[in-house]
Amino acid sequence: MNFRSIFLVKCLLLLFPSAKCAVTNWIYTAVNETALLSITATGSIYDATWLRDRQRLLQMKNNKIKYYVNKDQCRCKILVNGTLQIERVVKEDSGKYTVTVYQADGKLKAEEEKMFIVQEPVPQPILSAECMNKTMSVKCEVKQKSKDETFIIELTQNKSKKIQKNATKLEWHTWYSGTFTCVVKNQISSKKAEKVFKCSGQLDLYLILSIAGGAIFFVIFVILLIYCIRKKKAERLEDDDEEQMPQARRADSEMVVRELPQPLCNPTPKQLRVQQRPLPQPQVQQQAVPPRPRPRTQQQPTNHPRQRP
Repeated sequence: MNFRSIFLVKCLLLLFPSAKCAVTNWIYTAVNETALLSITATGSIYDATWLRDRQRLLQMKNNKIKYYVNKDQCRCKILVNGTLQIERVVKEDSGKYTVTVYQADGKLKAEEEKMFIVQEPVPQPILSAECMNKTMSVKCEVKQKSKDETFIIELTQNKSKKIQKNATKLEWHTWYSGTFTCVVKNQISSKKAEKVFKCSGQLDLYLILSIAGGAIFFVIFVILLIYCIRKKKAERLEDDDEEQMPQARRADSEMVVRELPQPLCNPTPKQLRVQQRPLPQPQVQQQAVPPRPRPRTQQQPTNHPRQRP
């Protein structure tokens, strides 16, 4: 019986829980192990018959056992308390087992059904990774021994987990490298594989966060530095303005005092003489007149006495 049939039976049980032939118990056993299918009926067992998929296997009545199939092929026997024992189980032993128990007076004492599943131990998972455009594709694969064999696969990285049921391969696309763990299991066994994958050119999450944090801290530091420098400069300008204001006021007051002298109430005689003294007149410099040219004197010719002939 494959897992699809088992899943169908489970769904039918959920839809019809009050069915007469309801499965009361699921039993999982590994290959080559011994399985025990017990019954819940209490007290002594007078008549018990086991069937597999509606085919009678054996019967115990008044402590006498009767086989309806080949004993060696069945590899089974019934115990005193009605428990069915199957040795060296194989996957073909999987199926629905039914047991009917009767009392000595022929009344039905109990009827129970068991869903018996034989599974192979899970093989070792194979972890692989492929880098594509700064992303990573991680695969966890399991090789099947039979076509109807499926597993539960869990792939984890740090606190992230991805689970897939009834599968033989699980693929996970991620941006971050690191340690990946793959767990493959079924109802009887589980195996794990762990590897570290890292793509070249891919930044780690912690490295990205540290770079971003450092950049933010540097920007905040520069802003605070500029703010402090401007604040100090403004304070210095205010101090300079406060120092220059009294000096300007003093200079203005001195100029006013110089331009507008206060009149003397009781001048001294010396001050009166100074006030009565006339102001000096400005001397006008006479411009030097250039000398006039002297007139030329013409020499009169001398008259010599003419001599008489």
